[in-house]
Amino acid sequence: MINTQPEFLKIRTHLEQLIVGQDALIDRLLISLLTGGHILLEGPPGLAKTTAVKAIASGVHASFQRIQFTPDLMPSDLTGGEIFNPETRKFEFIKGPIFNQIILADEINRAPPKIQSALLEAMQEQQVTVNGVTRDLPELFLVLATQNPLEQSGTYPLPEAQLDRFLLHVKLDYPTPENELEILRRDRNNFKNAQSSNTKSEIDSSPISPGNVLDARKQVANIHIDEHLEKYIVDIVTLTRDMNKVDNNSGQFVEYGASPRASIALYKASCAMAYLNGRDYVIPEDIHSVVADTLRHRIILNFNAQSDAISKDNLIEKIINYLPVP
Repeated sequence: MINTQPEFLKIRTHLEQLIVGQDALIDRLLISLLTGGHILLEGPPGLAKTTAVKAIASGVHASFQRIQFTPDLMPSDLTGGEIFNPETRKFEFIKGPIFNQIILADEINRAPPKIQSALLEAMQEQQVTVNGVTRDLPELFLVLATQNPLEQSGTYPLPEAQLDRFLLHVKLDYPTPENELEILRRDRNNFKNAQSSNTKSEIDSSPISPGNVLDARKQVANIHIDEHLEKYIVDIVTLTRDMNKVDNNSGQFVEYGASPRASIALYKASCAMAYLNGRDYVIPEDIHSVVADTLRHRIILNFNAQSDAISKDNLIEKIINYLPVP
């Protein structure tokens, strides 16, 4: 068993105090911290997407900025730009919100292509270029983006090149009635406390820092994975490009399969899951727990899949059932 940092794992308790009934989401947020990978959160309004991102930022005491993406947003609103200083009579670069450590890109699919292009460089290269000058972003830098699948008018679907930059694509569903009752009671208690003390109730912050996160990443990098599991990961990804091997019908639904970047993402996410489970080695269950979130945004389906109501998750499940587990 790995000697995981008690300080880092305390953030789970911090998140559970703020988020009810979203254990899978909490794990994915921690995987993002441990790997430095970005996350796309998709779900209807009111499922604590924004609350979760704010909680993870406060939990590691990282600088945080929420950016509301709208069609009229300009690249300089994201990256910053040069402003003339009348006192010095020189142009000075004023950093934009992208220079924070954790970015909440709210409703990212409402951003026009120019904004998406600027964000793409930041996510992939961890730097931004303005007026020919390249500036580095913080070492701890994460983009946690949200999008609402219910409303598509006035949106700009993310290009495949940008979707591939997200480590995970997490789909959220409504909570169970029991969890929703707990959410109601917590909100009622917070409202009562706010009225009685005339101040907002506060939940104790997590004791960890960005330094703890970077130290934990070094441990995740040393997680052992057997060569048979490495091949298993590659087999899963390559089958998305040749679904005819799985059965005679599935191949007709896939336009493009996942790229080799998906193999790297699945490997990293599996190692992080092993770390969260207190192990210094990966087991098949670690891979299975993150495979759908890792691959669903990297597979492109065609019209046949839409007409037959075939989802990406259906095809991923077929692959897992087809391949023998090492």
